[in-house]
This record gives sequence, C-alpha cells and structure tokens, in this order.
Amino acid sequence: MNYPIINPAATGERINALRKAKGLSVPYLRDYFGFSTTNAIYKWLRGDALPSLDNMFALSLLLGVSVNDILVAEWGGESPAC
Repeated sequence: MNYPIINPAATGERINALRKAKGLSVPYLRDYFGFSTTNAIYKWLRGDALPSLDNMFALSLLLGVSVNDILVAEWGGESPAC
C-alpha cells in the first residue's frame, strides 16, 4: 500500500511562492523566526530541509494559509509494518 510523503523540493517552491505573494523577504522571515542567519530559510526554499512542526505552524499563520496548503505531498513507498 502506498502512503503520502512530503516532496521537500516542491514544498520549498510553494513556500517561496507564498512568501513572494505576501511580499515577505527572506531577512524578514529570519527575524520572524528569531534566527541569526538566513541559512535555514534558504534550506527550506531549496528543499534541502523542511521546517520543524513548530516553525511550519508559525509559517502557516504568517502566510495566512493552512499547513496543508504549504506542504506538497506525493504518493510513494510501502507502508511500514506495524
């Protein structure tokens, strides 16, 4: 049975599009999250990493969308055995 997984690259593209649509800069996001550098933000945008659950929730509130509207899912892999 296939189950949904998050596509990090497509999710990063969506975060970037939503960010630009709101007119938010990467430095603004850095300050919003209290990061000292923009490295984590750029990792999200490239799809090299995903925001933590707390950061994803905060990002959804900032962007005015649900977490589901940020994440891009695809179907793949076998469901792990229980």
